[in-house]
Amino acid sequence: MTRDFDVAAGVASGRLDVYLAAELGWSRNAVTTAIKSGRIVVDGRPAKASQPVLEGETISVAEPVLPDVTSPPQSLSLPIVYDDADMIVVDKPAGIAVHGGNAQSTAGTVAEFAKLHTTDLDPDRPGIVHRLDKETSGLLVIAKTAAAKADLQHRWQQREVHKTYRLLVIGRVEEDAAIIDLPLDRNPAIPTRRAVHAAGRPATTRYKTLAVYPGYTYVEAYPETGRTHQLRVHFAAIGHPIAGDITYGAPKRPLGLTRHFLHAAGLKLVAPSGKPLELASPLPTQLEAVLRQLEASA
Repeated sequence: MTRDFDVAAGVASGRLDVYLAAELGWSRNAVTTAIKSGRIVVDGRPAKASQPVLEGETISVAEPVLPDVTSPPQSLSLPIVYDDADMIVVDKPAGIAVHGGNAQSTAGTVAEFAKLHTTDLDPDRPGIVHRLDKETSGLLVIAKTAAAKADLQHRWQQREVHKTYRLLVIGRVEEDAAIIDLPLDRNPAIPTRRAVHAAGRPATTRYKTLAVYPGYTYVEAYPETGRTHQLRVHFAAIGHPIAGDITYGAPKRPLGLTRHFLHAAGLKLVAPSGKPLELASPLPTQLEAVLRQLEASA
């Protein structure tokens, strides 16, 4: 199978091996090996690991067909919040990735689950419309057909889908309601992460405070854009990283957390059928326990 990556405006930067390691979830050594074996080409030409990634290029990666040693799709079950002929909405637990590292490693992921519910979609590219980080729980939309996927993606691009997140951040947030408007780009030092960058893509988050506890603020956030790690980077950038998010500045995992405290709690959109939907997901047990612990100590 061949995967193509079209380098979009504002993404071009750095070496090819670094870029592909971030996109594919491979090690740089694995990318270099694939380049040397001729499995990676840029605009149809042989590639070099050190060459720069340029806007407008198409990078093609021929992935080897591996024996199917994964567990069957039935091994993963997810709570279903909404289901119709076009789409399904699941309540993803923390600890489950949306995608695997490559097309042959989808076992235990939402992508594996999605294959059971799609019809005319490529099984290697099932109907995942948006993503949640592995440690983030909550509502996730899966399209069942190619037409539904195109419809939903258009609604996302037009910002017609409204998402609500609940999160616990470290420290007392200064304003009870505010907007964070900080552009984001890849972290040049660690390409799998994101960072605030003046030349990055626009990113806007609205939020309001729900409760204040000693050392923490419980927040409801509404991302108006959908950048990778947006809420995690935005709150870290204003000095209030999400509790448990050691990737973006939280010093440790407090209060019995085994994950970061970020939950996709609400989703409002119009389904491909034209039906208005307003869906909700309650906080997982662990996050509820954290709030009870904080309330008891207040």
